[in-house]
Amino acid sequence: MIEIIPPIAKLSGSVKLPGSKSITNRALLLAALADGESRISGALKSDDTKFMAAALRKLGIKIDEPDDTTFVVFGRNGKLTESSEPLFLGNAGTAVRFLTAAAILVNGKTTIDGDARMRERPIGDLVDALRQLGAKIEYLKKEGCPPLRIISDGKPKTAEEIKVRRDTSSQFFSAILMIWPFTNLKTIVGLKASEEKNLVSPGYVFITAKVMGAFGINTEHEPGENIFTVHNKKYSAQNFEVEADASSATYFLAGEKLLNQKIEIPNLPDRWEQNQNSSQPDTQSFGIIQQFPNLPKEINGIGFPDAIPTLTVLAAFSGREIHFSGIANLRVKECDRIHALTKNLNKIKSGLAEEVGDDLIIFGDTNLARTGNPAEIETFDDHRIAMSFFLAGLKIPGIKIDNPDCVAKSFPNFWKVWESLGVKFLK
Repeated sequence: MIEIIPPIAKLSGSVKLPGSKSITNRALLLAALADGESRISGALKSDDTKFMAAALRKLGIKIDEPDDTTFVVFGRNGKLTESSEPLFLGNAGTAVRFLTAAAILVNGKTTIDGDARMRERPIGDLVDALRQLGAKIEYLKKEGCPPLRIISDGKPKTAEEIKVRRDTSSQFFSAILMIWPFTNLKTIVGLKASEEKNLVSPGYVFITAKVMGAFGINTEHEPGENIFTVHNKKYSAQNFEVEADASSATYFLAGEKLLNQKIEIPNLPDRWEQNQNSSQPDTQSFGIIQQFPNLPKEINGIGFPDAIPTLTVLAAFSGREIHFSGIANLRVKECDRIHALTKNLNKIKSGLAEEVGDDLIIFGDTNLARTGNPAEIETFDDHRIAMSFFLAGLKIPGIKIDNPDCVAKSFPNFWKVWESLGVKFLK
Protein backbone atom coordinates (compact mmCIF):
# COMPACT_ATOMS: atom_id res chain seq x y z
CA MET A 1 0.00 0.00 0.00
CA ILE A 2 1.24 3.49 -0.81
CA GLU A 3 -0.32 6.88 -0.11
CA ILE A 4 0.08 9.74 -2.57
CA ILE A 5 0.90 13.16 -1.11
CA PRO A 6 -0.67 15.87 -3.31
CA PRO A 7 2.24 18.05 -4.51
CA ILE A 8 2.37 21.66 -3.40
CA ALA A 9 5.45 22.75 -5.31
CA LYS A 10 5.68 22.68 -9.09
CA LEU A 11 7.03 19.42 -10.49
CA SER A 12 10.42 19.48 -12.19
CA GLY A 13 12.40 17.16 -14.43
CA SER A 14 11.44 15.14 -17.45
CA VAL A 15 9.83 11.80 -18.23
CA LYS A 16 11.06 9.12 -20.58
CA LEU A 17 8.11 6.96 -21.50
CA PRO A 18 8.57 3.19 -21.71
CA GLY A 19 8.21 1.43 -25.03
CA SER A 20 4.79 0.28 -26.18
CA LYS A 21 3.71 -3.02 -24.64
CA SER A 22 1.45 -3.80 -27.60
CA ILE A 23 4.19 -3.20 -30.13
CA THR A 24 6.90 -4.98 -28.13
CA ASN A 25 4.93 -8.22 -27.87
CA ARG A 26 4.02 -8.17 -31.55
CA ALA A 27 7.65 -7.53 -32.50
CA LEU A 28 8.87 -10.37 -30.28
CA LEU A 29 6.56 -12.88 -31.92
CA LEU A 30 7.23 -11.73 -35.48
CA ALA A 31 10.99 -11.70 -34.90
CA ALA A 32 10.68 -15.29 -33.67
CA LEU A 33 8.75 -16.22 -36.81
CA ALA A 34 11.24 -14.44 -39.11
CA ASP A 35 14.33 -16.02 -40.63
CA GLY A 36 17.47 -14.77 -38.90
CA GLU A 37 18.62 -12.36 -36.21
CA SER A 38 16.42 -9.39 -35.29
CA ARG A 39 17.26 -6.59 -32.88
CA ILE A 40 14.30 -4.97 -31.10
CA SER A 41 15.37 -1.64 -29.57
CA GLY A 42 13.44 0.67 -27.26
CA ALA A 43 11.45 -2.36 -26.12
CA LEU A 44 9.40 -2.54 -22.96
CA LYS A 45 10.72 -4.91 -20.30
CA SER A 46 7.65 -5.56 -18.14
CA ASP A 47 5.77 -8.54 -16.76
CA ASP A 48 3.80 -9.04 -19.98
CA THR A 49 6.77 -8.89 -22.34
CA LYS A 50 8.86 -11.07 -20.02
CA PHE A 51 6.12 -13.72 -20.15
CA MET A 52 6.16 -13.54 -23.96
CA ALA A 53 9.95 -13.83 -24.19
CA ALA A 54 10.09 -16.71 -21.71
CA ALA A 55 7.40 -18.63 -23.61
CA LEU A 56 9.16 -18.15 -26.95
CA ARG A 57 12.34 -19.53 -25.40
CA LYS A 58 10.42 -22.63 -24.36
CA LEU A 59 9.30 -22.95 -27.99
CA GLY A 60 12.91 -23.13 -29.16
CA ILE A 61 13.66 -19.46 -29.88
CA LYS A 62 16.95 -18.03 -28.65
CA ILE A 63 16.53 -14.52 -27.21
CA ASP A 64 19.32 -12.39 -25.81
CA GLU A 65 18.84 -9.23 -23.71
CA PRO A 66 21.98 -7.09 -23.94
CA ASP A 67 20.43 -4.16 -22.05
CA ASP A 68 17.25 -2.94 -20.37
CA THR A 69 15.46 -1.96 -23.60
CA THR A 70 16.75 -4.45 -26.18
CA PHE A 71 15.85 -7.97 -27.27
CA VAL A 72 17.95 -9.86 -29.83
CA VAL A 73 15.80 -12.61 -31.30
CA PHE A 74 17.11 -15.47 -33.43
CA GLY A 75 14.13 -16.37 -35.60
CA ARG A 76 13.59 -19.82 -37.09
CA ASN A 77 11.27 -19.02 -40.01
CA GLY A 78 8.12 -20.23 -38.28
CA LYS A 79 9.64 -23.43 -36.93
CA LEU A 80 8.60 -23.66 -33.28
CA THR A 81 9.41 -26.71 -31.17
CA GLU A 82 7.26 -28.54 -28.67
CA SER A 83 7.64 -27.41 -25.07
CA SER A 84 7.84 -30.05 -22.38
CA GLU A 85 6.38 -27.55 -19.92
CA PRO A 86 3.18 -25.49 -20.03
CA LEU A 87 3.58 -21.90 -21.19
CA PHE A 88 2.56 -19.94 -18.10
CA LEU A 89 1.66 -16.40 -19.13
CA GLY A 90 0.23 -14.79 -16.02
CA ASN A 91 -2.48 -12.30 -16.97
CA ALA A 92 -0.81 -11.25 -20.23
CA GLY A 93 -3.68 -11.12 -22.70
CA THR A 94 -1.60 -10.44 -25.81
CA ALA A 95 0.82 -13.26 -25.01
CA VAL A 96 -1.97 -15.79 -24.39
CA ARG A 97 -3.93 -14.93 -27.54
CA PHE A 98 -0.92 -14.58 -29.86
CA LEU A 99 0.82 -17.72 -28.65
CA THR A 100 -2.37 -19.76 -28.83
CA ALA A 101 -2.42 -19.00 -32.55
CA ALA A 102 1.34 -19.47 -32.98
CA ALA A 103 1.09 -22.89 -31.29
CA ILE A 104 -0.52 -24.35 -34.40
CA LEU A 105 2.95 -24.01 -35.99
CA VAL A 106 4.29 -26.50 -33.42
CA ASN A 107 4.45 -30.17 -34.40
CA GLY A 108 3.16 -31.56 -31.13
CA LYS A 109 1.31 -30.38 -28.04
CA THR A 110 1.39 -26.95 -26.45
CA THR A 111 -0.28 -26.14 -23.14
CA ILE A 112 -1.09 -22.51 -22.42
CA ASP A 113 -2.08 -21.33 -18.96
CA GLY A 114 -2.30 -18.17 -16.91
CA ASP A 115 -3.20 -16.86 -13.49
CA ALA A 116 -6.62 -17.01 -11.85
CA ARG A 117 -7.92 -13.96 -13.71
CA MET A 118 -6.66 -15.22 -17.08
CA ARG A 119 -8.57 -18.43 -16.48
CA GLU A 120 -11.73 -16.30 -16.56
CA ARG A 121 -10.91 -14.30 -19.70
CA PRO A 122 -12.56 -15.47 -22.93
CA ILE A 123 -10.65 -17.10 -25.76
CA GLY A 124 -13.37 -19.21 -27.37
CA ASP A 125 -13.77 -17.11 -30.53
CA LEU A 126 -10.07 -17.48 -31.32
CA VAL A 127 -10.17 -21.22 -30.63
CA ASP A 128 -13.14 -21.59 -33.00
CA ALA A 129 -11.15 -19.84 -35.74
CA LEU A 130 -8.01 -21.94 -35.19
CA ARG A 131 -10.02 -25.14 -35.37
CA GLN A 132 -10.91 -24.13 -38.91
CA LEU A 133 -7.18 -24.43 -39.65
CA GLY A 134 -7.14 -28.03 -38.45
CA ALA A 135 -5.79 -27.54 -34.94
CA LYS A 136 -7.16 -29.72 -32.19
CA ILE A 137 -7.71 -27.59 -29.10
CA GLU A 138 -8.87 -28.83 -25.72
CA TYR A 139 -10.07 -26.75 -22.79
CA LEU A 140 -8.48 -28.14 -19.65
CA LYS A 141 -10.80 -26.51 -17.10
CA LYS A 142 -13.48 -23.94 -17.98
CA GLU A 143 -15.03 -24.07 -21.46
CA GLY A 144 -14.03 -21.04 -23.51
CA CYS A 145 -11.14 -19.96 -21.28
CA PRO A 146 -7.53 -20.97 -20.58
CA PRO A 147 -5.86 -23.24 -19.70
CA LEU A 148 -5.95 -25.07 -23.00
CA ARG A 149 -3.94 -27.58 -24.99
CA ILE A 150 -3.23 -27.13 -28.70
CA ILE A 151 -2.40 -30.24 -30.71
CA SER A 152 -1.09 -29.69 -34.23
CA ASP A 153 1.20 -31.17 -36.86
CA GLY A 154 2.70 -27.72 -37.46
CA LYS A 155 1.04 -27.41 -40.86
CA PRO A 156 -2.16 -25.34 -40.81
CA LYS A 157 -4.83 -26.74 -43.13
CA THR A 158 -6.36 -25.01 -46.11
CA ALA A 159 -9.64 -23.15 -45.75
CA GLU A 160 -11.44 -20.80 -48.08
CA GLU A 161 -12.09 -18.25 -45.37
CA ILE A 162 -11.84 -17.99 -41.61
CA LYS A 163 -14.51 -16.17 -39.65
CA VAL A 164 -13.53 -14.83 -36.26
CA ARG A 165 -15.65 -12.56 -34.12
CA ARG A 166 -14.12 -9.23 -33.17
CA ASP A 167 -16.69 -7.97 -30.68
CA THR A 168 -14.83 -9.40 -27.66
CA SER A 169 -11.17 -8.67 -28.44
CA SER A 170 -9.26 -7.41 -31.48
CA GLN A 171 -6.41 -9.65 -30.32
CA PHE A 172 -8.20 -12.65 -31.86
CA PHE A 173 -8.04 -10.99 -35.28
CA SER A 174 -4.41 -9.97 -34.78
CA ALA A 175 -3.41 -13.46 -33.66
CA ILE A 176 -4.77 -15.00 -36.87
CA LEU A 177 -3.29 -12.26 -39.04
CA MET A 178 0.25 -12.77 -37.71
CA ILE A 179 0.32 -16.49 -38.53
CA TRP A 180 -1.40 -16.05 -41.90
CA PRO A 181 1.85 -16.23 -43.93
CA PHE A 182 2.38 -19.82 -42.72
CA THR A 183 -1.00 -21.06 -43.89
CA ASN A 184 -1.99 -22.38 -47.32
CA LEU A 185 -4.91 -20.01 -47.44
CA LYS A 186 -5.73 -17.54 -50.16
CA THR A 187 -4.21 -14.12 -49.75
CA ILE A 188 -7.57 -12.49 -49.03
CA VAL A 189 -8.23 -12.55 -45.30
CA GLY A 190 -11.95 -12.24 -44.67
CA LEU A 191 -12.31 -12.04 -40.92
CA LYS A 192 -15.74 -10.93 -39.81
CA ALA A 193 -17.29 -9.78 -36.57
CA SER A 194 -20.78 -10.65 -35.39
CA GLU A 195 -23.23 -8.47 -37.24
CA GLU A 196 -25.11 -7.28 -34.18
CA LYS A 197 -22.18 -5.76 -32.24
CA ASN A 198 -19.55 -3.12 -32.90
CA LEU A 199 -15.96 -3.97 -33.68
CA VAL A 200 -13.70 -3.63 -30.64
CA SER A 201 -10.42 -1.70 -30.76
CA PRO A 202 -9.91 -1.80 -34.54
CA GLY A 203 -6.79 0.35 -34.18
CA TYR A 204 -4.90 -2.52 -32.58
CA VAL A 205 -5.32 -4.56 -35.75
CA PHE A 206 -3.56 -1.75 -37.61
CA ILE A 207 -0.72 -1.90 -35.08
CA THR A 208 -0.42 -5.57 -36.03
CA ALA A 209 -0.39 -4.76 -39.75
CA LYS A 210 2.22 -2.03 -39.25
CA VAL A 211 4.59 -4.29 -37.32
CA MET A 212 4.06 -7.07 -39.88
CA GLY A 213 5.05 -4.57 -42.58
CA ALA A 214 8.25 -3.75 -40.71
CA PHE A 215 9.12 -7.47 -40.75
CA GLY A 216 8.50 -7.83 -44.47
CA ILE A 217 4.83 -8.83 -44.76
CA ASN A 218 2.84 -6.16 -46.53
CA THR A 219 -0.89 -6.08 -45.97
CA GLU A 220 -3.62 -4.07 -47.63
CA HIS A 221 -6.89 -3.21 -45.95
CA GLU A 222 -10.05 -2.57 -47.91
CA PRO A 223 -11.79 0.46 -46.39
CA GLY A 224 -15.12 -0.35 -44.85
CA GLU A 225 -14.46 -4.08 -44.92
CA ASN A 226 -12.91 -6.55 -42.47
CA ILE A 227 -10.68 -7.84 -45.24
CA PHE A 228 -6.89 -7.80 -45.38
CA THR A 229 -4.86 -8.84 -48.38
CA VAL A 230 -1.46 -10.34 -47.58
CA HIS A 231 0.95 -9.72 -50.45
CA ASN A 232 3.89 -11.94 -49.54
CA LYS A 233 4.58 -14.97 -47.41
CA LYS A 234 7.84 -14.68 -45.47
CA TYR A 235 8.93 -12.61 -42.50
CA SER A 236 12.45 -11.20 -42.66
CA ALA A 237 14.74 -10.37 -39.74
CA GLN A 238 14.94 -6.66 -38.94
CA ASN A 239 16.40 -4.00 -36.70
CA PHE A 240 13.16 -2.70 -35.20
CA GLU A 241 12.61 0.34 -32.99
CA VAL A 242 9.64 0.29 -30.60
CA GLU A 243 7.95 3.66 -30.25
CA ALA A 244 6.98 5.19 -26.90
CA ASP A 245 3.82 3.89 -25.27
CA ALA A 246 0.79 6.10 -25.86
CA SER A 247 -1.20 4.43 -23.07
CA SER A 248 1.49 5.36 -20.54
CA ALA A 249 1.55 8.91 -21.87
CA THR A 250 -2.09 9.47 -20.88
CA TYR A 251 -1.22 9.53 -17.17
CA PHE A 252 1.25 12.38 -17.65
CA LEU A 253 -0.97 14.35 -20.02
CA ALA A 254 -3.86 14.04 -17.56
CA GLY A 255 -1.54 14.91 -14.68
CA GLU A 256 -0.56 18.10 -16.50
CA LYS A 257 -4.21 19.13 -16.68
CA LEU A 258 -4.97 18.37 -13.04
CA LEU A 259 -1.87 20.23 -11.83
CA ASN A 260 -2.13 22.98 -14.47
CA GLN A 261 1.51 22.66 -15.51
CA LYS A 262 3.60 21.12 -18.24
CA ILE A 263 5.61 17.94 -17.87
CA GLU A 264 8.55 17.51 -20.22
CA ILE A 265 8.24 14.25 -22.20
CA PRO A 266 11.10 14.19 -24.74
CA ASN A 267 10.21 10.87 -26.38
CA LEU A 268 6.56 11.74 -27.03
CA PRO A 269 6.81 12.81 -30.70
CA ASP A 270 5.25 16.27 -30.97
CA ARG A 271 2.90 14.94 -28.29
CA TRP A 272 1.05 13.16 -31.12
CA GLU A 273 -1.52 15.92 -30.74
CA GLN A 274 -2.99 15.33 -34.15
CA ASN A 275 -2.88 11.53 -33.82
CA GLN A 276 -0.36 11.37 -36.66
CA ASN A 277 2.64 9.12 -37.24
CA SER A 278 1.45 6.59 -34.69
CA SER A 279 -0.65 3.48 -35.10
CA GLN A 280 -1.41 3.40 -31.36
CA PRO A 281 -5.14 3.85 -30.68
CA ASP A 282 -4.70 5.65 -27.36
CA THR A 283 -3.34 8.73 -29.16
CA GLN A 284 -7.01 9.33 -29.99
CA SER A 285 -7.54 10.17 -26.33
CA PHE A 286 -4.93 12.95 -26.29
CA GLY A 287 -7.26 15.49 -27.87
CA ILE A 288 -9.96 14.64 -25.35
CA ILE A 289 -7.56 15.14 -22.45
CA GLN A 290 -6.57 18.55 -23.83
CA GLN A 291 -10.21 19.71 -23.54
CA PHE A 292 -10.25 19.32 -19.75
CA PRO A 293 -12.21 20.54 -17.82
CA ASN A 294 -14.66 20.88 -20.71
CA LEU A 295 -14.61 17.24 -21.69
CA PRO A 296 -17.16 15.95 -24.22
CA LYS A 297 -20.44 14.93 -22.63
CA GLU A 298 -20.35 11.64 -24.53
CA ILE A 299 -17.19 9.61 -25.08
CA ASN A 300 -17.27 6.40 -27.13
CA GLY A 301 -14.21 4.44 -26.04
CA ILE A 302 -14.46 1.52 -28.44
CA GLY A 303 -11.31 2.59 -30.25
CA PHE A 304 -9.08 3.35 -27.23
CA PRO A 305 -10.12 1.15 -24.28
CA ASP A 306 -6.82 1.36 -22.39
CA ALA A 307 -7.21 5.14 -22.04
CA ILE A 308 -10.69 4.90 -20.51
CA PRO A 309 -9.52 4.53 -16.87
CA THR A 310 -7.44 7.70 -17.27
CA LEU A 311 -10.32 9.57 -18.86
CA THR A 312 -12.87 8.51 -16.24
CA VAL A 313 -10.72 9.67 -13.33
CA LEU A 314 -10.05 12.93 -15.16
CA ALA A 315 -13.79 13.29 -15.85
CA ALA A 316 -14.47 13.05 -12.11
CA PHE A 317 -12.74 16.43 -11.70
CA SER A 318 -14.74 18.11 -14.48
CA GLY A 319 -18.00 19.90 -13.89
CA ARG A 320 -19.96 17.69 -16.25
CA GLU A 321 -22.02 14.55 -16.45
CA ILE A 322 -20.06 12.43 -18.91
CA HIS A 323 -21.38 9.26 -20.52
CA PHE A 324 -18.81 6.62 -21.54
CA SER A 325 -20.08 4.07 -24.07
CA GLY A 326 -18.46 1.43 -26.28
CA ILE A 327 -16.53 0.06 -23.30
CA ALA A 328 -18.15 -3.36 -22.78
CA ASN A 329 -14.84 -5.14 -23.38
CA LEU A 330 -13.43 -3.45 -20.26
CA ARG A 331 -15.26 -6.15 -18.34
CA VAL A 332 -12.89 -8.82 -19.71
CA LYS A 333 -9.60 -7.01 -19.18
CA GLU A 334 -7.17 -7.64 -16.30
CA CYS A 335 -10.21 -7.08 -14.11
CA ASP A 336 -13.77 -5.89 -14.71
CA ARG A 337 -12.63 -2.32 -15.16
CA ILE A 338 -16.13 -0.84 -15.33
CA HIS A 339 -16.87 -2.28 -11.89
CA ALA A 340 -13.44 -1.31 -10.52
CA LEU A 341 -13.74 2.28 -11.72
CA THR A 342 -17.26 2.66 -10.35
CA LYS A 343 -16.45 1.15 -6.96
CA ASN A 344 -13.33 3.22 -6.40
CA LEU A 345 -14.75 6.52 -7.64
CA ASN A 346 -17.72 6.09 -5.31
CA LYS A 347 -15.31 5.53 -2.42
CA ILE A 348 -13.92 8.98 -3.15
CA LYS A 349 -17.41 10.50 -3.35
CA SER A 350 -20.73 8.70 -3.17
CA GLY A 351 -22.63 8.96 -6.45
CA LEU A 352 -19.59 10.02 -8.47
CA ALA A 353 -19.98 7.11 -10.91
CA GLU A 354 -22.80 4.85 -12.06
CA GLU A 355 -22.84 1.70 -14.15
CA VAL A 356 -25.64 1.62 -16.71
CA GLY A 357 -25.49 -1.75 -18.43
CA ASP A 358 -22.01 -1.80 -19.98
CA ASP A 359 -21.77 1.99 -20.00
CA LEU A 360 -20.38 4.26 -17.31
CA ILE A 361 -21.62 7.68 -16.26
CA ILE A 362 -19.36 10.06 -14.35
CA PHE A 363 -20.94 12.95 -12.46
CA GLY A 364 -18.00 15.32 -12.48
CA ASP A 365 -17.33 17.71 -9.61
CA THR A 366 -15.05 20.72 -10.07
CA ASN A 367 -14.65 20.87 -6.28
CA LEU A 368 -13.62 17.21 -5.95
CA ALA A 369 -10.12 18.15 -4.78
CA ARG A 370 -11.79 19.60 -1.65
CA THR A 371 -14.88 17.42 -1.30
CA GLY A 372 -13.32 14.06 -2.16
CA ASN A 373 -12.80 11.60 0.68
CA PRO A 374 -9.59 9.82 1.60
CA ALA A 375 -9.89 6.33 0.13
CA GLU A 376 -8.08 3.04 -0.15
CA ILE A 377 -8.18 2.20 -3.86
CA GLU A 378 -8.69 -1.47 -4.65
CA THR A 379 -6.67 -2.15 -7.80
CA PHE A 380 -7.92 -5.71 -8.40
CA ASP A 381 -4.30 -6.40 -9.41
CA ASP A 382 -4.86 -4.22 -12.49
CA HIS A 383 -2.06 -1.88 -13.55
CA ARG A 384 -4.39 0.60 -15.23
CA ILE A 385 -6.60 0.96 -12.18
CA ALA A 386 -3.54 1.68 -10.03
CA MET A 387 -2.07 4.24 -12.42
CA SER A 388 -5.33 6.04 -13.19
CA PHE A 389 -6.27 6.47 -9.51
CA PHE A 390 -2.80 7.81 -8.81
CA LEU A 391 -4.14 10.85 -10.67
CA ALA A 392 -6.83 11.32 -8.02
CA GLY A 393 -4.08 11.30 -5.40
CA LEU A 394 -2.44 14.30 -7.08
CA LYS A 395 -5.40 16.40 -5.90
CA ILE A 396 -7.11 14.60 -3.00
CA PRO A 397 -5.28 13.94 0.30
CA GLY A 398 -5.41 10.42 1.68
CA ILE A 399 -5.62 8.42 -1.55
CA LYS A 400 -3.94 5.05 -0.97
CA ILE A 401 -3.23 2.46 -3.68
CA ASP A 402 -3.23 -1.21 -2.75
CA ASN A 403 -0.82 -3.60 -4.46
CA PRO A 404 1.12 -0.78 -6.18
CA ASP A 405 3.55 -3.29 -7.69
CA CYS A 406 0.87 -4.37 -10.19
CA VAL A 407 2.09 -1.53 -12.44
CA ALA A 408 4.97 -3.87 -13.39
CA LYS A 409 2.65 -5.34 -16.02
CA SER A 410 3.25 -2.36 -18.32
CA PHE A 411 5.20 0.40 -16.54
CA PRO A 412 7.56 -1.02 -13.89
CA ASN A 413 9.14 2.36 -13.06
CA PHE A 414 5.85 4.29 -12.80
CA TRP A 415 6.20 5.29 -9.15
CA LYS A 416 9.91 6.09 -9.44
CA VAL A 417 9.27 8.34 -12.45
CA TRP A 418 6.67 10.40 -10.59
CA GLU A 419 8.93 10.48 -7.54
CA SER A 420 11.72 11.88 -9.72
CA LEU A 421 9.37 14.71 -10.73
CA GLY A 422 8.78 15.62 -7.10
CA VAL A 423 5.69 13.62 -6.04
CA LYS A 424 6.06 12.11 -2.59
CA PHE A 425 4.62 8.85 -1.29
CA LEU A 426 4.07 7.29 2.11
CA LYS A 427 4.74 3.57 2.17
